Amino acid sequence: MGKLDVKILRYLTAEYFRVLTAIEMGMKNHELVPALLAAQIANLRYGGVHKLLKEMCKYKLLSYERGKRYDGYRLTNRGYDYLALKVLTQRGTICSFGNQIGVGKESNIYVVANEDETSLCLKLHRLGRTCFRNIKEKRDYHQHRHSASWLYLSRIAATREFAYMKALLDRGFPVPKPIDFNRHCVVMELVEGGPLCNVNEVNNVEALYDELMDLIVRLANHGVIHGDFNEFNIMIKDNGKPVIIDFPQMVSTEHENAEAYFERDVNCIRDFFKRRFGYESELYPTFQDIS
Repeated sequence: MGKLDVKILRYLTAEYFRVLTAIEMGMKNHELVPALLAAQIANLRYGGVHKLLKEMCKYKLLSYERGKRYDGYRLTNRGYDYLALKVLTQRGTICSFGNQIGVGKESNIYVVANEDETSLCLKLHRLGRTCFRNIKEKRDYHQHRHSASWLYLSRIAATREFAYMKALLDRGFPVPKPIDFNRHCVVMELVEGGPLCNVNEVNNVEALYDELMDLIVRLANHGVIHGDFNEFNIMIKDNGKPVIIDFPQMVSTEHENAEAYFERDVNCIRDFFKRRFGYESELYPTFQDIS
């Protein structure tokens, strides 16, 4: 799960990516993908594929494992990263790769740049860091699954986050502008500022508190609850305005635990303002305030 090294990306030929894609496709129906199956899916000679598979294991893009019934290859997080980054670079969305600027429970954040040298934010979803039981409890789109590939779950999380950001931006919410996505990667506007958890003083504490509470209610009036509305998922821009980030855990107001999630979001903000700024207000929204 260490820092993503993208230096090898420029040296990998089209055949490497054909084999990587073949392993990805094979993993839809196989826990481990045999070399022969990878060669058939990639439509390449078995001998050449075997050599490529060995090299990609050396680069840690794949892992070779011995199963109970047969041996085979599995796509690693780095291999999945490379597949997504290859597509994003071919589209011109990403042209250069910068430093890692954040690590979350379920994501890594990097600075990247496009063809115009505009700095953007790249988010790589990493759902494998938490157990599947926790994911089922937190994410309403996994309720009926008994098991699933972490790569597949990360892909769904990225797809949902991109869709939510686009929908919220269109409705006037302060969110980063979504640029592009592929597999488990989301590229978005880079917010000039820092997370609320790093802010020790603001010009008007009461105004910021009211604005954040208003955002919670506005989201609910649009039928959704953030589900993780706290000081780590609120960016404060250089002009003091808040920007909401991190949306994969959003739930509908029709969710069976919607009221509990709503109250938790409200209490997270109340607790933070009391702890950090010594500010406590008797005015705060309840689930019944949703119109």
